[in-house]
Amino acid sequence: MGLKAFIGKLYAGIAQKQIENMRKNGIGLQNKTFQYLVNEATATVFGIDHGFANIKTYEDFKARVPIRDYEELRPYIDRIMRGDDDVLWPGQPAYLAKTSGTTSGVKYIPISKQSMPEHITAARNALLNYAYETGNTSALDGKMIFLQGSPEMHEVSNIPVGRLSGIVAHHVPIYLQGNRMPTYKTNCIEDWEEKVEAIVDETIKQDMRLISGIPPWCQMYFDRLSAKTGGKKIKDIFPNFKLFVYGGVNYEPYRARIEESIGFAIDTIETYPASEGFIAFQNSQKDKSLLLLVDAGMFYEFIPAEEFFNDKPTRISLKDVELNKNYALILNTSAGLWGYNLGDTIKFVSKNPYKILVTGRIKHYISAFGEHVIGEEVEHALMKIAAEEGLDVVEFTVAPQVNAPAGQLPYHEWFIEFGKAPADLKAFSQKVDKVLQIKNIYYADLIEGNILQPLIVKVLKKNAFVDYMRAEGKLGGQNKVPRLSNDRKIADQLTEYILN
Repeated sequence: MGLKAFIGKLYAGIAQKQIENMRKNGIGLQNKTFQYLVNEATATVFGIDHGFANIKTYEDFKARVPIRDYEELRPYIDRIMRGDDDVLWPGQPAYLAKTSGTTSGVKYIPISKQSMPEHITAARNALLNYAYETGNTSALDGKMIFLQGSPEMHEVSNIPVGRLSGIVAHHVPIYLQGNRMPTYKTNCIEDWEEKVEAIVDETIKQDMRLISGIPPWCQMYFDRLSAKTGGKKIKDIFPNFKLFVYGGVNYEPYRARIEESIGFAIDTIETYPASEGFIAFQNSQKDKSLLLLVDAGMFYEFIPAEEFFNDKPTRISLKDVELNKNYALILNTSAGLWGYNLGDTIKFVSKNPYKILVTGRIKHYISAFGEHVIGEEVEHALMKIAAEEGLDVVEFTVAPQVNAPAGQLPYHEWFIEFGKAPADLKAFSQKVDKVLQIKNIYYADLIEGNILQPLIVKVLKKNAFVDYMRAEGKLGGQNKVPRLSNDRKIADQLTEYILN
């Protein structure tokens, strides 16, 4: 065991005490966070506008602070970008994280000097928790790579602006600087494919032990490594590679292909970071759910997903959540986001401690006929049958086809890129459809009532999604293909990639 691994083992014990405190005191820590956030922001522009001085309880807060998305919060963000102080949070943000929104275009999310350390602490604790549980600290003695956006930033009104992953790159602890790859110069390459090639060249002969990133872009890295070494598995290129850390998308659709590329079922840690805050991480190799970070400068609220678009939806705090119910996640943060709709849906699978699964996006669903099919349901149906048949799914997305050909009923159209495709596509589609009907009774009713016909799968050409993302200027980084759309914007563009 090297010195860093030994020190890491000691720190893992300290981190575990912090995690245990969160496990035991979830409600108390959330109440404390709520009071802290309101008190700190009382004299800000937002606090004055919403009467924070008179807020004593969560009920007071709900009465004064509405749920907002980015566009509704934008007038305050615009004031920050003009250089105003004390707008959403005391002073000016330490950074503005630039991110692409599905409805708002480019968004600028404030990160304060209080919220920035929470991102770093959560990422650190995810790794230290793994070390504590497994006893494996060897990753600290070798090289580690974080496939991320460029760390280069520009300024708006003297506030540094950049991608979250690039901002975080400036805060990697000193004791890990020597382990981190790629080099700063390579990390600054904007073209994703050129960047991946440079990363391959820099890392191919290194002792890589930890690799982190969004699964589809890590897969591209693995593919390039394999191609450059005559088809070797990643375990033969990096024999000490033992831990894969990911976030941003559900890993299950990518698991089989990534494990095939690596050569074994590697340990993984799922994380749930966002520009708005680091929300949760997987705290056990025996359990895929994520520990909600109740002491990370964020006060959480929850709206039942089926009520979200109602005029007056139910709005609750952590103490009132129910298990196995989909909620839209609402954030109030130490960077000054208030009643902020993150856009994600989650469900609780445990309340002792509070543990969640990310189930989709509140706006990523299909309900052209009232079925309200969500991401969790389509992913479950597809991956269940793919696993049973030993198929390899590279990527997929689903959209409604309302204008079916003459004589046909409307249907859900699934665009799938396979690594290994089914021998009988029709039989495969029928099996997936049956599982989806079991998961969603509204969808089943529409099929049985002859309002919809069973789903139809369109097989896409190799690299179809990479080519599509390249054409959209969204290849690599934190960009992801939405799994569901309630319109045809993505679907219509994918038709040119259908395999005849």
